[in-house]
Amino acid sequence: MKKYILALSLLMATGLWATAQDKGEVDIETADVQLEMISPAQQVQETEQEMKEREKRLREHKDEVAFAKASNSLRRGYFVLVADNIQIGNMGYRHYDISRNSNFILVQGEDGIVQFALNTGFPGTNGLGGWTGKGNVRYSRLKYDDNGDVYYEYQLIGSNINARVFITLFHNSKRAMAQITGGPDITMYGEILPYRDKAHR
Repeated sequence: MKKYILALSLLMATGLWATAQDKGEVDIETADVQLEMISPAQQVQETEQEMKEREKRLREHKDEVAFAKASNSLRRGYFVLVADNIQIGNMGYRHYDISRNSNFILVQGEDGIVQFALNTGFPGTNGLGGWTGKGNVRYSRLKYDDNGDVYYEYQLIGSNINARVFITLFHNSKRAMAQITGGPDITMYGEILPYRDKAHR
């Protein structure tokens, strides 16, 4: 088989040379090339410590990416904070058994919503045991501290709300805390996610 390939290569090279000579073309000099066959890589045997360090680096990278997405969404003004627990008032009891879909802070450019729904059996103002405030986002400000945490604050002004919203996005994380003052005093804890609804695309 090797002899056949070598003979075929020589025939092809001779044919190309003859064609080039007939056309008056100059033959291109070929460089010396050394080819090496690559065999399948052998599986690397990790120690337990090396595996833990690799998993730690992967987690850190994942957290950095999540933080970058969350901080960029705050900077652009299109995001949602989905809450997994809520505190009512400064000394209030923290509610953990809540729905992420109905407890959130939403900002879509100049439009904003703050909503909580505790499903305690009392209807509240929104029929879900809580309160919903819709309005316009005004006087927004974004800043970073020396630890890398991000602070985003704005005024939400509407027919049923005039509240100040203070959001802290923790460094290298999408975890955040939001304090709402001026309406019902609420503190929400959850995740900042990039979000743009169809009405604002």
